[in-house]
Amino acid sequence: MKKLFNLNVLLIFLLWVSFGQTQNLASSLPEEVGMSTQRLNLLSTVMEQYVKDGKMAGNVTLVARKGKIVYHKAFGHADIEADREMKTDAIFRIASQTKAIVSVAIMILQEEGKLLIADPIGNYLPEWKSTTVAQKTDNGGYELVPAKREITIRDLLTHTAGIGYGHGLAKEQWKAAEIQNWYFADRDEPISATVARMAKLPMDAQPGERFVYGYSTDILGVIVEKVSGQSLDQFLKDRILDPLGMADTYFYLPENKEDKLATSYMAHSGKALERAPNPGLGVGQGHYVKGPRKSFSGGAGLLSTSLDYAKFLQMMLNDGAYNGKQILSPKTVELMISDHVVSRDIPYSGRSGTGFGLGFSITKDIGMRGEPGSVGTFEWGGAYGSTYWVDPVEELVVVYFKQLIPTNGVDDHAKLRNLVYQAIVE
Repeated sequence: MKKLFNLNVLLIFLLWVSFGQTQNLASSLPEEVGMSTQRLNLLSTVMEQYVKDGKMAGNVTLVARKGKIVYHKAFGHADIEADREMKTDAIFRIASQTKAIVSVAIMILQEEGKLLIADPIGNYLPEWKSTTVAQKTDNGGYELVPAKREITIRDLLTHTAGIGYGHGLAKEQWKAAEIQNWYFADRDEPISATVARMAKLPMDAQPGERFVYGYSTDILGVIVEKVSGQSLDQFLKDRILDPLGMADTYFYLPENKEDKLATSYMAHSGKALERAPNPGLGVGQGHYVKGPRKSFSGGAGLLSTSLDYAKFLQMMLNDGAYNGKQILSPKTVELMISDHVVSRDIPYSGRSGTGFGLGFSITKDIGMRGEPGSVGTFEWGGAYGSTYWVDPVEELVVVYFKQLIPTNGVDDHAKLRNLVYQAIVE
């Protein structure tokens, strides 16, 4: 009997190890994971040149393969005027990279049986039970028509709810309601109040008929609050950020970390790099240190570091596990990184060869994209010029942070992708 008990204990332990213990990010030489130091040095040369040419103040680039960080470097300045050097632990405004984290929060709640992504959002936010759509008329105007069906959580996750950023046919109504663009950090009200008013405005398309990028993930954040009974910032901290060890990821920066925040700059055609206004709205420094600190924007509100965000992405690459914590089940991750848009014949305005999952763009055809990579790669980016991708085939995580809006057409994203993949030698 004792032997049987010991075997059972051993079996439980082995299952726990296989389910919850996965690769945590640690540094290593590129050659240990099939990459070339010499070839990665080409990436450094290019990133340094962008700074020397005055195309950006600075950036931080992180590359990890097979759970090992093989490249993590900072270039240029976090603040040109203050002569503050960029460091690898600099904190950046990650804008729409917030969406992936909030999408994971929704999936955590589904795993706990507290919601289903097939549910109409009116089940949780009653003001969204019936909505209207602005429909173009023959005379060039528009008319309001009832939505053909209720918006679902899945519609929000895939940006097929028909909700834009307030610049559709009925843009004057959105402007009058003071709900336009992605920036919410200046608002002296909770995001739930803004989203409740949003429900009364005309949407850009019928639910489920086409991809419309906009406020969908901000609404998801309010659903997280409603279902969990916690504020969005607290839920993310308790269920994702702390378990993953993301110690420098916030909606609003603690004052003792203000000196780690990278400065935002603007690049206009034919002009020298210009410091963005303070605080400014969207294209400025923002209300991330001083301000109301009330609106937790699930669509674009977080600040983070390259290492913090890489931990989140590595968790996704690890089938939902990191740091001994199982954040999501492998099957949930599989669902999130599967195409839900092109496979449903919903018109998608992304790049050729891509679809969209539950919070991420999904590579479907690398030939159509015309860039190196792998089918199944998932990715997105942020308004301040940041980007990331995860390539499950190559076990690759890439995080690239800068603070430049507008960017004046800098070609750094395309070059970054080519320079990372050319460094893989086996």
